[in-house]
Amino acid sequence: MEVGEIKKLDAYLKKLFDNQKMRVVPRPKKTDSVEVYLGEEFLGVLSLDDEDGDRSFNFNMAILDTDLE
Repeated sequence: MEVGEIKKLDAYLKKLFDNQKMRVVPRPKKTDSVEVYLGEEFLGVLSLDDEDGDRSFNFNMAILDTDLE
């Protein structure tokens, strides 16, 4: 993903969740996805889907059962 696109995603998530602590960070050695954080807490991976010329983004967040305790 390009820097401008990452900034747009960052702004979108901050506005969507009304939280300025949301952060979208490029992944080392990966260009088709970014990492999403809330402050220092890793939330998940946001991936680019560019199939058939229709660009969309998929957010994948894993919740461990130990996180629920």
